[in-house]
This record gives sequence, C-alpha cells and structure tokens, in this order.
Amino acid sequence: MNVRLAYGETGLDVELPAERTTVVRPTAHAGAPDERAALRAALSEPVSGPRLRELARPGQRVAISMCDGTRAQPRELMIPAVLDELAGIVPDSDVVILVATGTHRGNTDEELRAMLGDEVFERIEVVNHDARDPASLVALGVRGNGVPVAINRRWVAADLRITTGFVEPHFFAGFSGGPKLVTPGLAGLDTVLVLHDAARIGDPRATWGVIYGNPVHDDIRAAASAAPAHFSLDVILNSEQRIITAFAGETAPMHDAACAAARRFAMAVVAEPFDVVVTSNSGFPLDQNLYQAVKGMSAAAKIVKDGGTIVCAAECRDGFPGHGSFRELLGSRASPAELIESITSAARTVPDQWQVQVQANILSRASVHMYSDRLSDDELREAHLEPTHDIAATVRDALDRAGPASTVCVLPEGPQTIPVLASESA
Repeated sequence: MNVRLAYGETGLDVELPAERTTVVRPTAHAGAPDERAALRAALSEPVSGPRLRELARPGQRVAISMCDGTRAQPRELMIPAVLDELAGIVPDSDVVILVATGTHRGNTDEELRAMLGDEVFERIEVVNHDARDPASLVALGVRGNGVPVAINRRWVAADLRITTGFVEPHFFAGFSGGPKLVTPGLAGLDTVLVLHDAARIGDPRATWGVIYGNPVHDDIRAAASAAPAHFSLDVILNSEQRIITAFAGETAPMHDAACAAARRFAMAVVAEPFDVVVTSNSGFPLDQNLYQAVKGMSAAAKIVKDGGTIVCAAECRDGFPGHGSFRELLGSRASPAELIESITSAARTVPDQWQVQVQANILSRASVHMYSDRLSDDELREAHLEPTHDIAATVRDALDRAGPASTVCVLPEGPQTIPVLASESA
C-alpha cells in the first residue's frame, strides 16, 4: 500500500506491506466553511467572560501574543479578527503584537510579513520576544513549584493582554495554546529553564494530552498567572491547517474547552504496540528542523514496542537548527544513556536540554531511523540517529528482524494525531 507522509511542502510517498500495516490518520474534519466567520462567532460568544470589545477601553495599551514561525497558527486570520474587535475603541498606535518565541530565534521581517500579511505588518508594531534580553523583562517573583518568573516588559505593562494560538496535543506540556502564549512564550530564559528542567520533563505525567497533574503544565499556568491574559483566542486546525473551530474568552475555561475538543479530534486509541512505527513531523513549518522533529518521534514512541524501530521523516530545512545548543548537547555524549545521565545529574538546566532529554529517552527504548534530505548521514549519526534514504527498505528490514508476526503503524501526519494504547486510555 502507498502512504503519503507529510514532509516539507511536497510530501513523501512510501510503499508498505498492506497486510501488516495500520495507518493512524487525523480524523477527517473539514475546515470551517468561512474561517473568518468562525473567528467572529467565537469572539462574539466567548466560552466564559465578556467579549473582547467589552473589555477594551480608549487609552489602553494593548498587547497581543502570537506564535512564532515554527507553528502553523493562522495568524493572517486570527490577528485581524482581534484587531476588528478593537476597532473604533483602541487605535493601532496603542497596540503591539508580541511574537511568543520562547527561546527560539526571532522571526525576520520577511517571515513576519508572510505570517501576518503586509497590511497588518505595516499597521501594527510587531516585536520578537527575546528571552535572553534582561532589559526587556520584568521580574515577578516566584510562582508554582519554585519557578522564578520574568515576563516580557511590553506584555506586563499592557492594560489589555490578549493571547492568540492554536490547541493541539503537546509532547510534554499536554496541550499547546492558552497560557503557553505567556509562559514560556513570553518568558525570560531562567523561567523557561525551570519550567523545562529534568525533573519535570522526566515525570511520566509530562506527556501528550495531560494538563492537570502534569508538573510542566501546572507550573506553566502558575507562572502565567503572574501577568495573565485578560482574553484568549485559540483555534483547532485540521491536517490542511484550516480552522475547524475556534474558542475565545477567559483563558482557563476557554483552554479547557479547546483541549477537550482537541482530544476528540487529535488523539486515537490503538489496541497494541507495534514493532515498527513510521512517523513524520507534520510537514512544513513543523518539520523545518531536527529540534522540532523530536515531537514526531515522541508520538511514535507512545505505541512502539520496547526494542522496536521508529522511522521518522522530517525535511529539516533549517538544520538542527543553526542556533541554540541542541546540536552541541546531542553531540556532547557518546550514547543516549550518557546523555540522560548528564542531564539528570546536572545542577543547572541549560537551553534545549529538554528536547535532548526527550530524544534520549526515546532512543533508550527504540532505535530511530531518520529520513531528511537536508541533513547529512554524518549529521544524523552525530544526533544518535540512523540515517535512511529508503524508508520502505528500512521498514522491511525491521519487520524481518522482528519476525513473521511483526506489524507496522504509520502516522502520516506525525503529531497531528497522537496514538494512545488502549491500556492507557481508560
């Protein structure tokens, strides 16, 4: 059988044995017939609390948080919808759009124009958050389980704070969206490092689809409460990155409602683990670097047998990426076990170690073969991954080694649908 994997902007076709292959795709959901109308409806009928235009007052400084370029948020639709709610009340000159980069690089002007459209980019001030710039941060004390909170100064100073994002399962924070657009999105480096420390990331409750009782998400909410959003707008997207539905209102109840819907849309139960799992990282923009591709590996790891094989396809046009310490950390030890030991025994969290920790934990359970036409074989081996140039052949070899009863599961859209074992779904 032929299965098309989401890969870059083109996709990738793979031929697999039909009689041994299970394909777990996102449940087919058409996008809203009119995406702008869906956003207007959500804004006019919040899940909880007053609508945004009832919160707005002349003279207010307004800050709008949005995802950075590694996320598929439909900013070109969502931001204008928010601005329309403010029209006639708050002038454009009193509005700033803050790109919630977390510890990622800032987006270029060209990227921001593509994300927002020329009209919004030229109308409204757009600022990349910089977690490493102390002058751009305000210290707000300690929240949650010992989290030192520092948040973007422009966000803290705003009289009306608005988050915009999208909700999907997240590999250690449970779900995206909601308070994540404040912390870690607009947080200082030390805040992010504590939220992503080895103890939190290593907790079994820090996983897909869990927010309450998840030590990462519990403290994300606690940290965000130091400078909370007054209003939030989140959407759920289908595999074509079109809006299925939208939720607006007070952050906590809005996010709860969106997570409940995302769980129905984006999580699927499978009966038993598989010997081989083939995954992607959902194509561009989500597969633009190896750092992000760990999410696709993590989705596969939910249902692979111990000692099994994961095959991940991600374009990685941005490399490891070229910034940050992910590559350096991956190459700092000779094996996944040594990586885990160095991370869990370290006295201090360092940037990007959480992604290395997750990848090393996956590699401690299964071998991971990587297909990427932008990373060399040597670069992949440097990251403790086995390169493959023929996914079908790699799968056949793995099935042969596992025996005649072995099976393969394919996640063509990667983490767009998170498989869960029946034994864990009750």
